[in-house]
Amino acid sequence: MPRTWIAKLAALGSLSAVPLAIAEEEATITAKLRQSMPHLTVSHVAPSPVAGMYRVEVREKGAVFYVTEDASHLIAGDLYALATTGLTNVTETGRESRRRALLASLSLTDQIIFAPRRQPRATVSVFTDVDCPYCRKFHQHIGELNDHGIEVRYLAYPRAGRHSDTYEKMVSAWCADDRRKALAELKRGKVIAAASCANPVADQAELAEAMDVEGTPTIITTNGRKIAGYLPPLELLRELGLSPVVPPIAERQIGG
Repeated sequence: MPRTWIAKLAALGSLSAVPLAIAEEEATITAKLRQSMPHLTVSHVAPSPVAGMYRVEVREKGAVFYVTEDASHLIAGDLYALATTGLTNVTETGRESRRRALLASLSLTDQIIFAPRRQPRATVSVFTDVDCPYCRKFHQHIGELNDHGIEVRYLAYPRAGRHSDTYEKMVSAWCADDRRKALAELKRGKVIAAASCANPVADQAELAEAMDVEGTPTIITTNGRKIAGYLPPLELLRELGLSPVVPPIAERQIGG
């Protein structure tokens, strides 16, 4: 570890055959961007909905650019489709598709999951930091979310970086015999036994940036939509298009 999400993104973007002319233009654009902006890492280039322009995804913060086919001009910002019914953010739709594909590529064993015993009504992936106050506040409601049929899959995003105490705490949680209990203890401000093992914490922090995650908690729905920041349970239910369970099913797992 860590495996690179740059390679993962490139693989996700190259599943279908690309015509030779387009492939040559993509190569030209990639080469020009590397010359002009060597600090950025191009992860994927593909034709955009606008004739004569390509959509370019870069590794840093999941940024997206639009570049002319001769690589002479670049537009930074989201692209919107105009229709009589309103605007559609085409760029964000692409980000959602990428997030869905990346979430589908994850192993469940690399995530710390809090789920109701019955079939979940919805599942959310949450990038979390054990020392983030709003991540701790979110976790205080984990039982209530489970009661309403929401499965929470935690992914690690220690905001202070790989050489921080927070990072070491999260490694210890992911390496604990009872990971859910260890994570819950850390979110209560408790101290847990230090532990080390092959773990996905660095990988998941890298994944967060590839998914355009900038803070914690960040919630990613199964359709790839990003919800930044803390939401109380009832607000999250509304965002997911669900009504509260009355009375709650009260079948939460131990460790919350």
